[in-house]
Amino acid sequence: MKNKVKFGTSGIRGLVSDMTDKVCYAYTLSFLHYLQSVNAIHVGQAVGVGGDLRNSTPRIMNAVAAAVVDAGYTVVNCGLLPTPAIALYGITHKITTVMVTGSHIPEDRNGIKFNKPDGEVLKDDEQGILAQNPVLNDALFDDQENLLASDYLPAVDEMAEQQYTARYLDFFPDNSLAGFKLGVYQHSSVARDLLPKILLALGAQVITLGRSEHFISVDTEAIRPEDVILAKQWAAEFDLDGIISTDGDADRPLVSDEKGDWLRGDVAGILVARFLQAEAVVTPVSSNSAVEKCAQFAQIVRTKIGSPFVISAMQAITDQASVVGYEANGGFLQNTPIQLNNKTLAALPTRDAVIVPLCLLLQAQQLRCSMSALLNTLPPRFTCSDRIKDFPTELSQAILAQMQTGELAHDAGVLAQLFAGKIERAVAFDYTDGVRITLANDELVHLRGSGNAPELRCYTEADSYHRAKALNQLCIQQMDAWKL
Repeated sequence: MKNKVKFGTSGIRGLVSDMTDKVCYAYTLSFLHYLQSVNAIHVGQAVGVGGDLRNSTPRIMNAVAAAVVDAGYTVVNCGLLPTPAIALYGITHKITTVMVTGSHIPEDRNGIKFNKPDGEVLKDDEQGILAQNPVLNDALFDDQENLLASDYLPAVDEMAEQQYTARYLDFFPDNSLAGFKLGVYQHSSVARDLLPKILLALGAQVITLGRSEHFISVDTEAIRPEDVILAKQWAAEFDLDGIISTDGDADRPLVSDEKGDWLRGDVAGILVARFLQAEAVVTPVSSNSAVEKCAQFAQIVRTKIGSPFVISAMQAITDQASVVGYEANGGFLQNTPIQLNNKTLAALPTRDAVIVPLCLLLQAQQLRCSMSALLNTLPPRFTCSDRIKDFPTELSQAILAQMQTGELAHDAGVLAQLFAGKIERAVAFDYTDGVRITLANDELVHLRGSGNAPELRCYTEADSYHRAKALNQLCIQQMDAWKL
């Protein structure tokens, strides 16, 4: 399949102009053929199809549905809903689901996320999907690779969204959010109407904010400056206890405290895991080290960056009763059922946004503190991240390889020289994903090449945000010099 659309995390992404109906049809057909080849599905079964609020999504959903029908399966149109909602629907009913979403990327791009009956497509599945060579029904398309028909999607079945909503209303106590005054930043999140519904049902007072009629790219790891300003303005104007939002497909949360300061996703993940009394926690190597320093969990596993790696590591843990995971983007994953207050929260081994603010709010209520004070219950560790764009991939790979196999791996003093003597001596290296360096003063510097762009990324961690940011800026300046 020769085209510009490439596999990313659990599916494909590309420019909308490259994601023609025929390309989307072909990838979906390859996915279905792969699942059939490993006896994960059988012809005649249902396949759920959903999407986000991008303008291109309905067209792509129709192309996906065309492939489902042409392959001999039955389409369930789950409508426009959060990615974790359609994943939960598939897991509950043991059927395959397909979500059309570009997540947080700009509107001129989109994607398709594939879910097996038991959860996300993982790295082991990717090559199997790409190895398929499906026979395409060319009679369905015109010369521009557009479908000739636009009616492959049946009427919307709202069961998936209803089950997702019930997941939280059944688990959390009635009226448990009474007394909270919350803002919901709606923008173009596919959960913009679902979030207020859940919060109101649990007793909170809700003010909806910032609804947009065009798609806004909200990235929970790289929050837009205007959203930083808006949150502070809204928190002060409406005297809010917090602001809640998500990215475009609602698998990554965005939560602020009562001051309008957005919480870091990897810090929120620790607090959620603690509230749910998790025994084992899985998180990428780039996440805040407060998870180890807080000494709350029986087992902590670090992985490469990406939800497929987190899921695989969670699945490998068999000696702990409750296993969860989270990423720096805030997405929270749950590999086992959680028992709490005589209620059971079923497993949902994919990134979820809604669980995060609910657990944070209820934990603050338990401790009788504000959201900002809740952060102070964790060890003081602060992170900062940035990147150098247009950094040649070959150069970044060579530098990181030298750190892993060359003299830098054997003489930590050389590393300080590489940074012009401006950082402390290294005392430990972690090569799980790039190079994560522990310095003598317990600060961290993590360098990692981007998997899909000519960029070199830098993550830093220290005992104050001011220091973490200063350390990051120092490293970025030195990294920029390496390009010369």
